[in-house]
Amino acid sequence: MMRTLGALFLVAMGAGILAVAWRGHQQGELPAGSRFFEPYRPNREDDPLAFRFFLALYYCGGTALAVWGLLALVGLAPALKLR
Repeated sequence: MMRTLGALFLVAMGAGILAVAWRGHQQGELPAGSRFFEPYRPNREDDPLAFRFFLALYYCGGTALAVWGLLALVGLAPALKLR
């Protein structure tokens, strides 16, 4: 039960991150933390290097989480240790 729950959590988090990446790619702006006390959202026009870096980070991270979750679901990867 806990193994399945952990795997589904990983798949859901990966899908959520991929959705944020896809939406940012479509809109041309990504959430990337904060710069001092203001939100930092690099976009294609003003900061194309940071935009591409964070877009690649979102895509790679989301894919890794989703694949790890799917592999854990079928028993080929270690599941999260939830306590």
